[in-house]
Amino acid sequence: MIQDVPYTDSGSTFHCLDVYRPKHVSGPRPVVLYIHGGGFSLLSKDTHWIMALAFARRGFVVFNINYRLAPAHRYPAAIEDVCAAYEWIAKNAEQYGGDPSQVVLAGESAGGNLAVAGAIATCFERPEPWARRVLDLDHSPVAVLSGCPILEVSNVDRYVESKSMPNLYKGVFRDLSWAYLGGNQPDPAEPSLADPILILESDQAWQKPLPPIFGFVGTKDPLKDEVLRLGRALKGRDSPHRVESYAGGTHAFHAFVFNERARRCWVEQFDFLRQYVDVSHAPDESPAR
Repeated sequence: MIQDVPYTDSGSTFHCLDVYRPKHVSGPRPVVLYIHGGGFSLLSKDTHWIMALAFARRGFVVFNINYRLAPAHRYPAAIEDVCAAYEWIAKNAEQYGGDPSQVVLAGESAGGNLAVAGAIATCFERPEPWARRVLDLDHSPVAVLSGCPILEVSNVDRYVESKSMPNLYKGVFRDLSWAYLGGNQPDPAEPSLADPILILESDQAWQKPLPPIFGFVGTKDPLKDEVLRLGRALKGRDSPHRVESYAGGTHAFHAFVFNERARRCWVEQFDFLRQYVDVSHAPDESPAR
C-alpha cells in the first residue's frame, strides 16, 4: 500500500488517496476508485481499508480516496473531489500499474451516491466546470458498484413522513440532508448531482452511455427502496444494470466480510465486474482472506 498520495495540489488531507496493488500480478490492471460512506460528514479512507483490500486481492489497483466532509464543506465539495480524483487517476493510474481505460467507480451509502453521481458527471453534459472536465476525458468508467446508496438527498421527507420508518432513522436522514445541503434546495429545472436519481429519471440525454451499474442493499436497510428505484430508472433508460437485495442485510452489511451474506454479495459484485473488465489474471482470493 502507498499512503497519502495527493490528487490535487491543495495540500489538504481531504485531497489524498491510498493505493492498494495486488501482489504477484504484473501488467496494467483494472482500477477501482473507492469512495467511502459516512453520511457525507464522517469516516475516511482509513476506516475503509477492508473495502480496498477486497478489490486488491481480486487483482484490481485500488485508489481509496478521502474527500471534503460536511458540514464544513457542503455540496458540491464531495462530488467535486470525486471528479478531481477521477481526473487524476485518468492521468496517473499507469505509474501505479493501473489501466486508465478500465476504471470502476465504487462506494457505499454516501459513497454509493457519489459513485453514481460521478458516473453521471462523466456521461452527461453539466454546467459545473469540474464535471465538464471529466466528461471530456478519453475514457468513461467501465462499471459502477453502488451499495446501499441514498440517491435523493434533498428530499428526505419521503423517509421522515413514513409511518414504518423508525424515529431514529428519521433523525439521521434529517441530519444527513442538512449537513450536505444546509437547507438549500436544488433548482427543479437543473437536477443536482446531490440527487443523481432525479437525473436518471429525467428525459435528459447523455453525451456518452452510462456504464453498467450494480446496485445492492440489504432488506433490513432503511434505504432498500433507493436501490429498487435505481433499477427502475436504469431500466427506463435501457442501461445495463443489476440490482440485488440481500435478505436480512442491514445498512452496509457487506463490510462484515466474514458473514455469509456479505461474502455472497462480494462474489456477485466480482461476477458482475468480470463482464466488463479484464481480471483474467487475478488471484483467486475471497475478500475475507
